[in-house]
Amino acid sequence: MDQVLEPVGLSFSPPQTGGTNPRPVLVLSINTINNLPLVVTVVIGATGENIIADYPTNVRVPPSESGLPKETVFLGFQIRSLDSSRFPAKPAGKLSRKFLEEIEDKVRYCLGL
Repeated sequence: MDQVLEPVGLSFSPPQTGGTNPRPVLVLSINTINNLPLVVTVVIGATGENIIADYPTNVRVPPSESGLPKETVFLGFQIRSLDSSRFPAKPAGKLSRKFLEEIEDKVRYCLGL
């Protein structure tokens, strides 16, 4: 796996057809893939106030740790491949290695790895 330097950038995925709000995402794919004209693999986040229960697949990240305006819950079971052209050039926030590793662990758990 490529070395990921901290802090890791967070972005917002534009809403899908019919949606109204962009959702925070964390890019999990390695830089070798991210730098190609391919899709990138992300884990989806949701606004913390919309996620009442804390499941073993979720990671709750406070705004002070992400730079995002609201608490975000990253859902380890919601992994998507998205076209990198959907993202703005500048990351919306930053994530420390501690939270990155916790999210990676939750994704592994969901995939049985």
